Amino acid sequence: MKKNLTASISLIAILVFAGMACAGDEPAVRFPETSAGKRAESYFSAFNSSNENEMRTYLEQNIAPSTLKERPIEERMAVYRQLKSDLETLEPVKILKESTDAIKLVARSAKESWLELVFEFEKSVPYKLLGIRIMRLAEPPDLNAPTTPITEEEMLKEIETFMDGITVEDSFSGVVLLAKGEEPIFRKAYGLASKEYDIPNRVDTRFNLGSINKFITRIAIEQLEGKGELRFEDPIGKYLPDYPNKEAAGKVTIRHLLDMTSGIGDFFGERYQSTPKDRIRTLSDYLLLFGDEPLLFEPGTNRQYSNGGYIVLGLIIEKVSGQTYFDYVRDHIYKIAGMGNTTHLEADVPAENVASGYTNNWDENDHPGEPRRNNIYTRPARGSSAGGGYSTVDDLLKLVVSLKKNELSAPKTSEEINQHSIAIAGGAPGINAYVETDPETGYVTIVLSNYDPPVVDKVARKINSFLERLK
Repeated sequence: MKKNLTASISLIAILVFAGMACAGDEPAVRFPETSAGKRAESYFSAFNSSNENEMRTYLEQNIAPSTLKERPIEERMAVYRQLKSDLETLEPVKILKESTDAIKLVARSAKESWLELVFEFEKSVPYKLLGIRIMRLAEPPDLNAPTTPITEEEMLKEIETFMDGITVEDSFSGVVLLAKGEEPIFRKAYGLASKEYDIPNRVDTRFNLGSINKFITRIAIEQLEGKGELRFEDPIGKYLPDYPNKEAAGKVTIRHLLDMTSGIGDFFGERYQSTPKDRIRTLSDYLLLFGDEPLLFEPGTNRQYSNGGYIVLGLIIEKVSGQTYFDYVRDHIYKIAGMGNTTHLEADVPAENVASGYTNNWDENDHPGEPRRNNIYTRPARGSSAGGGYSTVDDLLKLVVSLKKNELSAPKTSEEINQHSIAIAGGAPGINAYVETDPETGYVTIVLSNYDPPVVDKVARKINSFLERLK
């Protein structure tokens, strides 16, 4: 389970820093002779250096002051160290799109992983970096894909043909929505919500969101910070004085938890495997799976994906608000955004119009070619602030629209979604979800599936390839 989850969650990276390494037979990428082009090109030299001070110098000289104020150099260096460990060296392979304030490209790491990077710059001189959005691709991109311009009508036909094809071969089951602004222009369901009873998915079927709930948890934390009920620099012990690991209680801040630089690990592991899943229903139940474990590193010095950290954020939300996490997000996010079909369901409580998850990875090993199994034994009885809620494509579009209108009292997140391309995803066995929004074009892509990752990544990348060809 953990392998599939972390593979799809790498898509969640929003405005961080990363890069890649190219095959010897690929032609060198020619960056534009602009300020933005030179900043993007020199990033790779800094990343590939064996001296991390070169990256520190690069960040100091190239990041916009307003962006540095939001996330200091040391936090960015922690992210860099993790990326360096994961990727080793990075080199661009192909530039997909360029303008004075953005450069989009694909690249490949020394470890043969493929990524898509979007460098975003200030819109005026000196065009310093606002950030780099990273998307880890599930499979190598088609570098020879057609580039012929198409109309929106032609694009929608291309999407339908592609989706019909992968559904016939049974590599996709779920719902796809493409919206322009607030209005869906493509919305269609595929496959079965229940293989046992031969019930088809509908466009309003509810799917498990996986770690997209982390994005919702971030909104909740921002709301409470805006009300003055917590501070990002506060240690978790201020709100959770009985936290099992006293070192973590004193050193780890809310900001560390949000940025995954806390050193708190995951709740997946031996304890999770040996715990009957019907006993995991509350955030406190999750805390028992990891709360007393030692920190993996000194907080703020490195970055590592942490489901545990988002459980702690949920517990802080409960302590500060006086509500359960589930009730808080219902009252302060879902109701405000009009997300009437979004909730945290319990696995053994009957619910209407819910897609069951089907997996080829029921025992932490892939079983390609074998019949998919229901994922009921791999997931907890109820999700958490780290993931596992349920929603529909329409409700997720409402969330995006509500953020764009700044209706959720989360101004920083609303500003991000209005100014930058954002992609969030989640996945585990039989669970895969994806949301991407591009303020420049106005398009929003949402894909929900009850099959294993990285199926939604394949669909989203294909839709993006069509969007890039629009006249």
